[in-house]
Amino acid sequence: MAHVIAVCKSDRRTDPKVDIGEGVLRAGYGLEGDAHAGLSEREVALLDAARIKEINAAYGIDAVPGSFAENLTIAGADLTALRVGDVLQVGRTKLEVVQLGKPLSAAHTYNFRGHSILPKYGIFCRVLEGGTVQHGDPVILPERSA
Repeated sequence: MAHVIAVCKSDRRTDPKVDIGEGVLRAGYGLEGDAHAGLSEREVALLDAARIKEINAAYGIDAVPGSFAENLTIAGADLTALRVGDVLQVGRTKLEVVQLGKPLSAAHTYNFRGHSILPKYGIFCRVLEGGTVQHGDPVILPERSA
């Protein structure tokens, strides 16, 4: 089952995010206390934990959840199946996908040891229904008809 393995924030946009264990997502804002909250409709960034493992293996680095500036690190789900407009449930919260990745020409305020993977693999969402999110919360993706 898909689930949250990290809830990450940073105090400044140029700092790496750190796993805080749990946090509050606020509708129309994002993760309370995070430097990126309230700046745009891209309120929360999601990243598949498998991508962190892949980049570590490919480049011999030691990235952890939050290293690539994501707010929620998710395990056990194929986030590449998501589309703009999809609504997913994370614990008791509901998020709507507003952007898949980022244009390479867009400004990036943080990278880990020269690597930035949110432009290619990040899922950016707005918070439709807020609440507390924490390690282990289930992530329910929209069902697709065949």
